[in-house]
Amino acid sequence: MLNYIVDFYSHEIKLAIEIDGNSHDYKQQYDKRRQVEIEQYGVTFLRISDNDIKQQIFSVLPVLKDKIDNLNNNC
Repeated sequence: MLNYIVDFYSHEIKLAIEIDGNSHDYKQQYDKRRQVEIEQYGVTFLRISDNDIKQQIFSVLPVLKDKIDNLNNNC
């Protein structure tokens, strides 16, 4: 997107999903600036930690489903 790479993106519902792991350590300012710039195009940003995905996927899935359902209802 723009000049950036996001982990997952759905054009249909304008949802960007970023999986934050150790590659994001010490890059909080860059990540924030990138997120704000992308959101200016009407994109919803969802950040999920890689540890949550690895250790608590069954807690992550309902959050993801709710976000997708809400965005689908607003289309």
